[in-house]
Amino acid sequence: MAARSRPDPADVAACRRLLQAGSRSFFAASLLLPASVREPATVLYAFCRVADDAVDLSPNSATAIARLHARLDGIFAGTPDEDPVDRALAIVVRVHDLPRSVFDALIEGLAWDVGGRTYETFSDLIAYCARVAGTVGTLMTLLMGRRDPRVLARACDLGVAMQLTNIARDVGEDARAGRIYLPLDWMAEAGLSPAAFLADPRFDRRIAGLVERLLAEADRLYRRSQSGIGALPGGCRPAIHAARLIYQEIGILLAARGYDSIAQRSVVPQGRKLALVGRALLDAGFASGPTRQKALAEVQFLIDAVRPEGGEGLMADQGLDRLMDIFERLAREPGSARTGRVLRPRRGRTRASRLTATA
Repeated sequence: MAARSRPDPADVAACRRLLQAGSRSFFAASLLLPASVREPATVLYAFCRVADDAVDLSPNSATAIARLHARLDGIFAGTPDEDPVDRALAIVVRVHDLPRSVFDALIEGLAWDVGGRTYETFSDLIAYCARVAGTVGTLMTLLMGRRDPRVLARACDLGVAMQLTNIARDVGEDARAGRIYLPLDWMAEAGLSPAAFLADPRFDRRIAGLVERLLAEADRLYRRSQSGIGALPGGCRPAIHAARLIYQEIGILLAARGYDSIAQRSVVPQGRKLALVGRALLDAGFASGPTRQKALAEVQFLIDAVRPEGGEGLMADQGLDRLMDIFERLAREPGSARTGRVLRPRRGRTRASRLTATA
């Protein structure tokens, strides 16, 4: 019997329901993607969501991590568990030639989260962001049919920038959950004691300076990432550009509030999201290609894992004749600032999961 070239529609539907329930922002944004990319992307994000929940909700994180590796063994051997997400992902990884090591890196990032790891330097923090966000950027780029190392480097720039934005936004929330993602050497330079801050997380000019510094690094990477969007298939550009603009807007809101991410959580209003989506749709025709800037050293291992040949991921560009329908669906999305996990997780929720929730 010939190998399937697409997952079973029932399995994809199960993945879609999972995301509708817990990652509604991704589900809404996926409406901007061509159908040929939207389906495998839904499967990929469903696995990321399942993996994060498996680690987050397990009483024994080490066992949960081991179980995820075992599931990947079956997926990459073509003998997945009898689970719709695993069955669908087994086909997606084969058809699109997705590297196993990138998935392993994602799971490593989840393990770092539940292990309470802290990050001494900014480079250490970027290494974490590479695992929980650069991995997703790499895999999504492969689903869109691009394997050029320069395009992958810019995709990693975007993923890391988004994760840095998450961290800047959630300094207070993370501290109240007993977690610090700010580089410890930055805190020392500012005269902040991590232990004292965790015991009593309060906003002051020192925290403002660290949040501003983190967002400046994110903005640098957002600027680098823009050139890579022009190298994506035309039908894929609006969704990726919209995500970039919406996440950057979080930083703009934080700056307007004096970089206070302790007292409240900055959330992009639904109306503003729609405006940014409209801007993305108008801007997405830019034809710039990826720059020759080197990849971040901390993400190079992800790019090295990708074979330049293989994969059936190059999807034909689609027109934007569905725009009105997309806008209507986005407008109907519940105005709740955060739906699901990859946003304001309950105490103990891993940060990695937050890239599958709302901005």
